[in-house]
Amino acid sequence: MESKGRLSPDEPSRATTEIQSVSHIIEENGVRLRLNIVDTPGYGDLVNNDRCWDPIVKYIKDQHSAFLRKELTAQRERYIHDTRIHCCLFFIQPSGHALKPIDIVVLKKLSDVVNVVPVIAKSDSLTLEERSAFKNRIREEFAFHNLKMYPYDSDEFDDEERSLNAQIREILPFAVVGSEKSVVVDGKPVRGRETKWGVIDVENESHCEFILLRNFLTRTHLQDLIETTSQIHYETFRAKQLLALKENTSANTGGSLRPSSPYDRDSMQVGSKGNF
Repeated sequence: MESKGRLSPDEPSRATTEIQSVSHIIEENGVRLRLNIVDTPGYGDLVNNDRCWDPIVKYIKDQHSAFLRKELTAQRERYIHDTRIHCCLFFIQPSGHALKPIDIVVLKKLSDVVNVVPVIAKSDSLTLEERSAFKNRIREEFAFHNLKMYPYDSDEFDDEERSLNAQIREILPFAVVGSEKSVVVDGKPVRGRETKWGVIDVENESHCEFILLRNFLTRTHLQDLIETTSQIHYETFRAKQLLALKENTSANTGGSLRPSSPYDRDSMQVGSKGNF
């Protein structure tokens, strides 16, 4: 996860010191989509990095708790505003080497509560051969450490869905290049970076995989990300909270019974990127 958070392209770069949420509206062919982007602080840069993942995991669980509280009200709203995190983009430094031990720990914590999609940032710092080798190494490490990388397999998928997910897994992690400047190429302005060797076009698939990532998040897998959050991550959280509520109620044998808050257990014990 990068330690950057800018609300507009004109803002100077700054370190993200606290969790920040920004909402954007995307409109295409008359369809409006609201994206809520949550930027988290970086981790692993301090002398003592013990439980440095806590604020991120806590934030994700807090959104589950808020949704659960609204579900449990006597007069539930017809439409519950959903602030749950549907995808966490986990940015990996383009080192070309293995994941850091702290990355392994954080990924294990995150993949238990949210859909994790790994992304290689600043991928133009690697050659195509280095990028391919780095991708293979990252996939091998995910498999070796049993880290859950979205998209997941399901017995309910048809052949087309299985084929699409297999293609995505061959691409992961997505290698992207970011730019907030427009560069003129062949008389046409493009979002990219100009170097002494030429122009890196962010939206050119031969230069980076930003377009593939964008289509993955907002087109082909948008609904599945939401459903996976609801049916797997939130349902697991919900079951634990209701079990804790039952145990707490059973333990209170006298006087009045005080049900435990959804915050009483999991969500408050701990302390990712990505609500959209």
